[in-house]
Amino acid sequence: MNAIRLLLVDDQRLMRDGLRTLLELEGDLVVVGEAENGEEALTLYEKRQPDVVLMDVRMPVMDGVEATRRLRQRWPDARVIILTTFDDDEYVFEGLRAGARGYLLKAVSGEELAGAIRTVAAGGALIDPSVTRKVVAEFARLGQTRRSGPTKLVEPLSEREEEVLRFIANGYTNKEIAGRLFLAEGTVKNYVSSILGKIGVRDRTQAALKAKELGLL
Repeated sequence: MNAIRLLLVDDQRLMRDGLRTLLELEGDLVVVGEAENGEEALTLYEKRQPDVVLMDVRMPVMDGVEATRRLRQRWPDARVIILTTFDDDEYVFEGLRAGARGYLLKAVSGEELAGAIRTVAAGGALIDPSVTRKVVAEFARLGQTRRSGPTKLVEPLSEREEEVLRFIANGYTNKEIAGRLFLAEGTVKNYVSSILGKIGVRDRTQAALKAKELGLL
């Protein structure tokens, strides 16, 4: 199995050193570059073509949100995880709009961070549960002013899928949903895949947001 190649972007050298040490304890993760601002990140991304970028938000020269936006514009398949101490609404929403596939707070454990990197490298998305709830709440608020009525799906969700979707919207993992609904984790995974297909999105966070827009929650 090939190692997942990482680019670390943070203006604090101590933070980069700590992340490198922590992540390279994992046998399948390797840091191939470090940048101290968004501008350097764009240059290094072109040279190293990493699998996943860990991006800080507040940096000089070019911040993480703008760097993420430019990365996704130039390389649409770029996988960026915003890793920050800030869960302010502005950073959360702008980071996701820019195309980040993950948004995690620096308070996460090394195990959680490594798991998030593997998820995003595999094409998924992973956002801190507290951040997910905040984003879903904001879209619900916006939906009340924009939506004249719920939009029907071509293929409606089953009652069980709607139940699973509500848990997704509240930031629950498949394992947690399985425990709540007394289902096998694999069964929940199948429900999630079906929900994503019916709603027409690629990941859990997009599913929650789209469901709010469509009036499904």
